Amino acid sequence: MARDAPVAARRPTGRTFFGHPPALATLFLTEMWERFSFYGMRAILVLYLTASLADEGRGLEESTANAVYGTYNAMVYLMALPGGWVADRLIGARRSVLWGGVVIAAGHYVMAIPTRWSVFAGMTLIVVGTGLLKPNISTMVGDLYDRDSPRRDAGFAIFYMGINLGAFIAPLICGFLGEKVNWHLGFAAAAVGMTFGVLQYVLGRRGLGEAGARPADPLLGADRRRALTRIGIAAAVVVLVVAALALAGLFTVDTVVNLLTAVTVLITIGYFARIMVDRELSPTERSRMKAYVWLFVFAAAFWLIYDQAGSVLNVFAADNTDRSVAGFTFPASWLQSVNPILIIVGAPLAALLWLRLGHRVSTPLKFAVGLVLNGLSFVLMAAAAQAAVGGDLVSPWWLVAVYAIQVAGELALSPVGLSATTKLAPVKYASQMMGLWFLATAVGDAIGGQVARLADTWAAPTYFLTFGLASVALGLGAVMFTRHIGDLMAGIH
Repeated sequence: MARDAPVAARRPTGRTFFGHPPALATLFLTEMWERFSFYGMRAILVLYLTASLADEGRGLEESTANAVYGTYNAMVYLMALPGGWVADRLIGARRSVLWGGVVIAAGHYVMAIPTRWSVFAGMTLIVVGTGLLKPNISTMVGDLYDRDSPRRDAGFAIFYMGINLGAFIAPLICGFLGEKVNWHLGFAAAAVGMTFGVLQYVLGRRGLGEAGARPADPLLGADRRRALTRIGIAAAVVVLVVAALALAGLFTVDTVVNLLTAVTVLITIGYFARIMVDRELSPTERSRMKAYVWLFVFAAAFWLIYDQAGSVLNVFAADNTDRSVAGFTFPASWLQSVNPILIIVGAPLAALLWLRLGHRVSTPLKFAVGLVLNGLSFVLMAAAAQAAVGGDLVSPWWLVAVYAIQVAGELALSPVGLSATTKLAPVKYASQMMGLWFLATAVGDAIGGQVARLADTWAAPTYFLTFGLASVALGLGAVMFTRHIGDLMAGIH
């Protein structure tokens, strides 16, 4: 019933936002500032972790820093699962987004404290806050449209443009402050950005109508008390495990990274199994979930490669590219703005393309195209790495070209995946399914963080070529299964 409630939000009258419901503007701006904080911090994280102690960094090995980066990204998206559950069963999407933004801002402010412990404490808060905000704000966007409306993909593409507007601005500001002035000042800039996001959301949320106002499937009475008790027990277990590792002398960065990677994969398997055996699902919902498993695997493989932009490719930019322009050496993190600016340009074109094509190009085929393009970007990166063999600095235009190919792949997969998730979701798992979509990123990033360790031991051209060709092969294989997956989607395009 709750999924059909926000009818007024879906059919606005009068003022619109680029032809879409005006409430999309509030969600657009909230997500923009949240992504500013996320990508601003992320642009300098690996550079800070690998910087020497003399340069006020953490002095970690590159392989360890890459794994930390991948695991951090994984945890951000893994927490989308409990974040979606909290919205569905306890407080609703709207309040989840608000409290998530507050906790994220607190995490960035902690990272701004110039002490050695602050980075990991701040990252922990950001992980928790993003888990509350990220899946639920996307679910609220879905609430603005009818379930199978052709305008839905276009709306998500516009929303996606807001994500990338924040991601474009963030490295330019946080990157410059972090690399050229002080690392913690860069983290502070990210905190200010999230604060703007929270204020904007509070001021504009009255225009959201009923979208996200109530839990989709609320827990009441004894069930609610039982759930809160279990949450408390789980938190206590986590504290005990951390204490046990510390007492045993095993609480190291590498141990935690490896443990969290295993947890991410196991939770994914367990969560899919739980949904599949749910007897309350209709045959149609069960069939759509089988289709979703395929899309999930494709998405995880995509993010395994794509999200190495902030780790392996960021280090390549710092160490192997000629960044001098008119006597000024621009920060390596500035190249992290290339990807989002290309998406800002491409997202409206993609939205128009999907609107005109309608249902003639299936969602599975779009995923296959994304995988092939993602792989080709790493094949090109192998050529750039070969040109840098021997210590030569290469043009940053190599990375610009790599990011351009990746953006084309992302626009074929990511906004389409967001929309497909809201369409394929069983009613009972509305917000939790959005969390499951972000779990694909978590799995890709967790495994990708471990894979990225190889970049420190393999020859760079071999590393990029191996994983690039693997992604191309998977994408071509996916084309063969598009009709089968389409049948499983049972009328959803």
